Amino acid sequence: MDLDSLNDAQRAAVTAPDGYHLVIAGAGTGKTRTLVHRVAWLLETGTPAPGIVLLTFTRRASREMLDRVASLVGSRAHGVRGGTFHSFAQATLRRHAPKVGYPRNFTILDRGDAESLMNLVRGELGLASRDRRFPKKGTLLDLASKQVNTGRSLEDLVNDAYPRYAEDLADITRCVERFAERKRAQGVMDFDDLLVLLARLLREDDEARAQIAGAARHVLVDEYQDVNRLQAEIAAFLSVVHGNLMVVGDEAQSIYAFRGAAVRHILDFPSLFPEARKTVLEDNYRSIQPVLDLANGVLEASTEGYDKSLRAVGTGDGPRPWLVDVADEHDQAEGLIRAVVGLREQGFGLDRQAVLFRSSFHANRVEVSLAEADIPFKKFGGTRFVEAAHIKDVVALLRLLVNPRDVLAWLRVLPWMPGVGAKTAATWADRLIGMDTPRIEAADHKGKRHHGDTVDLVHFLEAGRSHLADPSAAVDDALAFYVPRLQDLYEDAKRRVKDLQTLHLLAERAVDLESMLAELALDPVEERQEQEGTDDEEEVLTLSTVHSAKGLEWDVVHVLQLGDGAFPSGFALGDEADMEEERRLFYVAVTRARRRLLLWRPRFFRAGWGHGATVGGDCALLDELEHLDDLVDTARPVWTRPEGRVAPTAGDGGERERLSRLLGYFQKT
Repeated sequence: MDLDSLNDAQRAAVTAPDGYHLVIAGAGTGKTRTLVHRVAWLLETGTPAPGIVLLTFTRRASREMLDRVASLVGSRAHGVRGGTFHSFAQATLRRHAPKVGYPRNFTILDRGDAESLMNLVRGELGLASRDRRFPKKGTLLDLASKQVNTGRSLEDLVNDAYPRYAEDLADITRCVERFAERKRAQGVMDFDDLLVLLARLLREDDEARAQIAGAARHVLVDEYQDVNRLQAEIAAFLSVVHGNLMVVGDEAQSIYAFRGAAVRHILDFPSLFPEARKTVLEDNYRSIQPVLDLANGVLEASTEGYDKSLRAVGTGDGPRPWLVDVADEHDQAEGLIRAVVGLREQGFGLDRQAVLFRSSFHANRVEVSLAEADIPFKKFGGTRFVEAAHIKDVVALLRLLVNPRDVLAWLRVLPWMPGVGAKTAATWADRLIGMDTPRIEAADHKGKRHHGDTVDLVHFLEAGRSHLADPSAAVDDALAFYVPRLQDLYEDAKRRVKDLQTLHLLAERAVDLESMLAELALDPVEERQEQEGTDDEEEVLTLSTVHSAKGLEWDVVHVLQLGDGAFPSGFALGDEADMEEERRLFYVAVTRARRRLLLWRPRFFRAGWGHGATVGGDCALLDELEHLDDLVDTARPVWTRPEGRVAPTAGDGGERERLSRLLGYFQKT
């Protein structure tokens, strides 16, 4: 294996001896390259492939890394256990399910299914009355999820995020507990259960830990700054037998606290493992130095983190970032369009530019202006394939083949039968999951004459269970049963039939039906979201939230709506912990740019629903940077205003006093 292509810091991480190792990888410093070479190095130095566990946050990242490992060491890469925390957990729990009180053929609930089950629980407990203000299913599920992922009590979470429900704490607790009971009774798990049960198994079962952790000779974790408490616990306990754990991440890019991620895990790694080695990657291969100078300024403004300073390697020279002051959101949209078009004329095509923003609604005015200017664009992130109703229908059929006690699947399928409404379906489902061998005929204890649709469903279930090891055949059977009914279920049946073909492609790649359903639930396929009138050959401008842009890069990046109340968020102002996350979010936005960076600062804008206008153009994220004038070129827009619009002027200086008086009056009235 050739290590000459690595820099000194990368080589030190790749060839590190056994033990605990923290790799701090600044933005654009070759984190993936380092991990790939580390896995290849372990294989070349004698570690068997199944003894290497590589945990990532997306299946795509895992697949790409393992493909690159194979390009370095060939077939020796086959057998490395790479995947997301959730996929690793479900594969492990299949072998140890009885120890955690589950059958090995458990099925996995996606977010929508979990909400449906929580709604059933609300109804069972008599808490779904319209006469009472009580948390909705999504809120209850969020509380249950945050409880297990953060380790905080329900009482703390309710008081912190939903104080209006403080008096309902006892009933909220009942809902969460009944939800857990129903999942166990039905042999289903949600995403959180996968992590909770694996962590519990590793923590409490000596025999299981010896088997699971004993087989993991080297554990590597990507994007460690994004782990939550359970994921950090799993990684740590997987390493207890052999003592080999390498985590790679950048605390300055920890921006998912709202999902339960905690930056403390990467910051506390040296104190948890005092013997750990630390390597810092600072050579940046993505951006020009003026962009990195601004990023380093943001790092210096942070109150916690590891010392690092990004330096450009092989990216050439370029201009400093532009800080563009505009009057309002309308001017911001106008100026952005002219800047995008002007940069395109300089050789930066639309597909090489991105517009980033703190919150999705910050781009509303820009979207309208782009449409009016006939500039093709797409908003980053498409509709989740498995959330489409017709896909969920077929998946429900397949889930019944794997787990006949999956009550949510029954509740989705049974109402397709003539004469079976929601109430009858619920009654039948309760009877079905209580049978040793669920049979629809037996569920109808009144002996009603079965309709042809019901008989067809019985035949599908009987024949389909012989195809558990052949997912393609199972999908064929499900579609043969389902497609003739599609016209009755949806008006746009013709369009939906095309989507169903994707299930065939997934089935062809799956080992068995169980793994196919797990893959769909854990790492759903994304459906491309295209603007009308665009095609694969046409340049398309990317619009994206900063959260969705993490891990991506463009030649030109525009960052919108920089101002207190928008970016940073008004909810973060005055709270240092929240402001730290805003700084990290700004750092991520800045480091997406390779060649050009434009920062847009409107003087007036909507800070958010109910916040009205923000006045003054202050932005704490910029104001706190030392020597800002040395880091950016400040400019006012140079485009010509359309006729009929009057450019704002500085005024006579009495603006603030008059505005304060008017706001005070109208707020009173």
